[in-house]
Amino acid sequence: MDHEIKEYTVNLIEKEQLIISGKGDDNLWNRAMILTDFYSPWDSKKPLKITFKALWDSEKLFFNFTVLDSSIHIKKEDDSIDSINNSDRVELFFRPDDTMNPYYCLEMDTDARLMDFIAYPNKNFDFKWSWPKDDILIRSSIKKDSFTVEGSISIQSLNDFKLIKNNKIETGIFQAKYSPDKNGNFEPIWVTWINPNTETPNFHIASSFGTLILKE
Repeated sequence: MDHEIKEYTVNLIEKEQLIISGKGDDNLWNRAMILTDFYSPWDSKKPLKITFKALWDSEKLFFNFTVLDSSIHIKKEDDSIDSINNSDRVELFFRPDDTMNPYYCLEMDTDARLMDFIAYPNKNFDFKWSWPKDDILIRSSIKKDSFTVEGSISIQSLNDFKLIKNNKIETGIFQAKYSPDKNGNFEPIWVTWINPNTETPNFHIASSFGTLILKE
C-alpha cells in the first residue's frame, strides 16, 4: 500500500547562534515550522500532544520535542538499554534510502539518556554501535505538565552516514508513551508522524519515514 510521503521544512539559521538548554527556550526556535501531526494508528486513545521543531545551520541539525505529559514514566535503575527501552521517550530514525540497509536510530528519554544503535532489515539491531559522541548533544527538562528533549547532530556525521541527499533527510519521528493497564503493568502506546499502515506497531519499516527538507 502506498503511503503519503510527508515533508517537513527545516529552516536555516546562522551558525553558532542557537543554544540548546534542554528547555527549548531559545528565541530562534520561533523560526522553526511547528509539527504537531502525530497519532497512534494502533491505539484508540488519542496520543499526547507532541510538538516537534527542527532548524539547521551550516554545521548542525537541531531538533526539539515538547510533549504534554503530566505523568512521565521512567525506569531509572541504571543507564542500560533496558532502562531506556522501558521509559517514555522520543525517537529519530534516519536512513540513506528505503532499503533500510542500514538505518540509524536515536531514542531519547526525559533524562536525556540516549539509546543509539545501527539497524538492518528485519529488526536486526546492533547496540554496540553508537553515534559519534562529539557529533551529538542532547538536553532535556521536565515541567509539571510537559517535558522537552532537544539536541543537535553535526551535519558532518549526517553526511558521513550518507543521510543527506539533495538537502533531504529521510527521517522517522516517533514517541513511546508507557501507561499502566488495568493490572498495573506499564505498556507502551506507539506514536508516529507517518502511519506505516501495519497491523501491529512497527517503526522499523520503510513506510514509517517522511522527509526533512533542509531549506537554504
